[in-house]
Amino acid sequence: MKKGLIAVIVVAVIIVAVIASAMGSYNKLVTMEEQVTNSWSQVENQLQRRADLIPNLVETVRGYAAHEQEAINAVTEARAKLGGSGNAGERMAAENELTGALSRLLVVVENYPNLKADANFRQLSDNLEGTENRIAVARKDYNDAVLSYNSTIRRFPTVIFANMLGFNQKEYFEAAPGAEEVPEVDFTDE
Repeated sequence: MKKGLIAVIVVAVIIVAVIASAMGSYNKLVTMEEQVTNSWSQVENQLQRRADLIPNLVETVRGYAAHEQEAINAVTEARAKLGGSGNAGERMAAENELTGALSRLLVVVENYPNLKADANFRQLSDNLEGTENRIAVARKDYNDAVLSYNSTIRRFPTVIFANMLGFNQKEYFEAAPGAEEVPEVDFTDE
């Protein structure tokens, strides 16, 4: 009788331990998934800040460099794509396109010393530069949260609970192919 009672107690303790471990893993995964979501929201927040600044920057540049319509249009189109993007992957691709278009526009600005000296342009440019830095920090924070989350859901024994409960890996924010290259702007008429 005592052996049977001890066996039942041992089994009950094991079951309680497994349930407690599963609950702890689940709660940790939920918290980490929310951290990833929050980090992505911060990236989007900074992208929105940049999108709000861009029309003012474009109009200022347009006033000085009306014949540089191609660079201005590229920024405008990329901003529109960013606004229409849906999931995180589409948003990342649109954001990378906008970054490239802004780089080309800023190269155009280098050819206009009067524009660079304009107080409105300087203020907008400083705000945009600060926003770009904030975006870089937000991307890093997002990727750090994704790293932590993805690492956790792949570790044993959490991987068992993660798979059973539908916790999937998150996508990293990666630079667009060719982002390491400086944009080339050519003003020669051919």
